[in-house]
Amino acid sequence: MRKFVQHSLLLALASPIMAMAQTEPVDQAVINRIRKEGLENSKVMDIVFNLTDMSGPRLANSPGYSRAANYAINTLKSFGVEKAELDAWGEFGKGWELEKSYMAMTAPYYRPIMIYPKTWTAGNKKMQSAEVLVISAKDSADLMKYSGQLKGKVIMMDQLVTYKQSFKADAVRYTDEELAKMEAATMAPPRPVDTAAQRRQMQAMQQQRGPGGAARMMAILKEMAKAEGAVALLSSGGTRSHDGTVFAQGGGAYKGTDPENFLDIALGIEDFNSILRIAKTGTPVKLDVDVKTKFHTKDLQGYNVIGEIPGTDPVLKNEIVMIGAHLDSWQAGTGATDNASGSAVMMEVMRILKALNISTKRTIRIGLWSAEEQGLWGSRGYVKKTFADPADMNLLPEHEKLSGYYNIDNGTGKIRGIYLQGNEACRNIFKAWLMPFKDLGAHAVTINNTGGTDHQSFDGVGLPGFQFIQDPIEYDTRTHHSNMDVYDHLIEDDLKQMATIVASFVYHTAQRDAKLPRKALPAARPAVRR
Repeated sequence: MRKFVQHSLLLALASPIMAMAQTEPVDQAVINRIRKEGLENSKVMDIVFNLTDMSGPRLANSPGYSRAANYAINTLKSFGVEKAELDAWGEFGKGWELEKSYMAMTAPYYRPIMIYPKTWTAGNKKMQSAEVLVISAKDSADLMKYSGQLKGKVIMMDQLVTYKQSFKADAVRYTDEELAKMEAATMAPPRPVDTAAQRRQMQAMQQQRGPGGAARMMAILKEMAKAEGAVALLSSGGTRSHDGTVFAQGGGAYKGTDPENFLDIALGIEDFNSILRIAKTGTPVKLDVDVKTKFHTKDLQGYNVIGEIPGTDPVLKNEIVMIGAHLDSWQAGTGATDNASGSAVMMEVMRILKALNISTKRTIRIGLWSAEEQGLWGSRGYVKKTFADPADMNLLPEHEKLSGYYNIDNGTGKIRGIYLQGNEACRNIFKAWLMPFKDLGAHAVTINNTGGTDHQSFDGVGLPGFQFIQDPIEYDTRTHHSNMDVYDHLIEDDLKQMATIVASFVYHTAQRDAKLPRKALPAARPAVRR
């Protein structure tokens, strides 16, 4: 009886799988080859080592980005990828690198301080001993009482950050219940586009940032500090910067015509709070500061890395399947989980396909994007010149030729499924393609959108652009934009799994009789102001 029940259950489970397989072909023989190559002969850790430890931080237009981009081009060529090259997408701005960084408290006693200067800030060019000045002001007008007092000082706002113990694990994976909730999500009804309302909303946001706002007050303070000859500003990095993890990002504008920004230094909240508490007792706090930075202005263009494997079908070879990830990073770590992991996975996908000598009907193209961290500029620039400008939605010839774009940019966690980005017509297709990888933990398909990365550039002009669901691991708690975003926080088996699944998705997309279904074209919308 038990055997009969089990057999009946298996038949019940198998029937939708068989039906799905009948509507969307799955080439299990090729999948088996891809799994063997991707899981047993992987080169992904060697690739990611070269993108991180060997290249260093990869801020857009920096020497580190150039090292990584050149490595990626040469490596893709060695795999047999064609047309691997730098591809200019438009003007970005100045490059920046950190050449020296040192700070220590020398009074009331000596203590070294771990610091991370923010990007596009000037250094102080030589060792300086400076006293800390605490700024206590409720608004920008209140700052004026410090006018004339900033010369030779290291300044910090009187904003003690409350440390909160964490009673949760830093690293987590999605539970089956969480994935089931994603899959059960339904599409929200579309909201009518009201450009006038959008403009009013933008104006209101700008007014909020006007005089009296925290951002405006900080900008005024930095201008005062620069004009009076202060040494540096200390920033805490907020409540996420704790237990040795420091989150450090941008320190100001970076266009070629923008002036150098005042030195803004991020440090952990424990050091920030300690310095602040001592200084507020009236005890003089002195710091030795020696920060040297370098700006690169010779070439202001932004560059992506592009390469492809040509299709072989006489008709379909002009159509394209794209994969991508952003190559740039912030400066505090080496951008391992954000997003050398994604870039390495996508390079490994190209290696797998070439190593197996797999021919596909459509051309497969890889894009490693620059300046994602500043607003998806690299992928937006590429989409604008290749497919369509979202500002006018005049479609270029290649718009019709793209079947789909797949992106990786959510850390080192393995793939658990895929976001449909509202494209319900792709659900059963992706369900069928994920089925052979259920044993590797990937099965969820959700109608939900996810944002903040380069698939949005494609989706924004009506192209099928997708981001995979990945286990969070410690992305938000430890590595995202922090000094802990380094090679040792990568999970090798997860990266292998990711590359294997993406390679299969790419292969099946390139072999379909038809391109992936598309959503309705979006309306034209005003260009985003940088």
